Amino acid sequence: MSGHHDAQVDRLLLVHDLGVVPYDIAYAHQREIARRRIAGEVAQDVLILCEHPAVITLGRSTKPGHLLAGEGALAALGVELREVERGGDVTVHEPGQLVAYPVIDLKRHRQDLHWYLRQLEEAIMRASAMVGVASERRAGLTGVWCGDDDDGWRKLASIGVHARDWVTWHGLALNVHNDLATFAHVVPCGLAGVTMTSLSQERLRRKEAAVDMTAASQALQRALADVFELMLVDDAPSAIG
Repeated sequence: MSGHHDAQVDRLLLVHDLGVVPYDIAYAHQREIARRRIAGEVAQDVLILCEHPAVITLGRSTKPGHLLAGEGALAALGVELREVERGGDVTVHEPGQLVAYPVIDLKRHRQDLHWYLRQLEEAIMRASAMVGVASERRAGLTGVWCGDDDDGWRKLASIGVHARDWVTWHGLALNVHNDLATFAHVVPCGLAGVTMTSLSQERLRRKEAAVDMTAASQALQRALADVFELMLVDDAPSAIG
C-alpha cells in the first residue's frame, strides 16, 4: 500500500530547464526520461523546457509540399531538418520560442490523448494571460490563437505529441520573442495562409513591452502544474548530451 508520502511524490512535476540546446540533445533527453518513466524508474512527471537553434521538424502527418525549402537551402540558412514520431505536421523551432516537453504518465491523470491536448492548450492560454496576452482555441484546430474573425487569426503556439504506454513526450512550442523568420520556409502545421505571432508581437501591437523568456517560462510552468494538479519542483537534470 502506498502511504501518504508516496501520494505526495506522485503529485510533483520535476522541471528540467535545459536553456538553449540543440534539438537532438533535447530529443534524446526526453526519450530517455520517457523510457525511465515507462519503466517506473522515474516516479514523477517531468517538464523539460528549452529553446532550440533554428530547426524544422516533420511530424507523422506532414504532407508533401508543406516544406517550402529543400534540405540544402535550409542548411545554407543554418536551419536543421528532423523527422520525428510525434503527431501533427511540419513545425518550426527557433531561438526566442519556448519549447516544453512534458513527460507525463497519463495513467495517473486520464488515459485520453484528446483530453491531454486540450490541457496543453488550456495551460498555454493561462500562461499567455499571465503575461498580458489573450488567446483562445479554434474549433477543429490544435494549438492556440490570438485575434478574432474581424481582425484575423494569428497562431501563437503549436502542439504535437507522442505517447507510449500512456507516457507522453514531444509537446508544445510557444512563440515568445522569436522573429518568426524560419516559419517562411514551411506551411505551419499544414495550414495554408496561417499567420504566426508571438507573445511579444501581440503586446507590441498594443504599444506594450515585449515579453521576456523568464516571465513566459515561469508562467507556463505554473499553468502546466495547475492544469495537471501538480506541484513544481526544480530538478536540474544530470548529464545532458
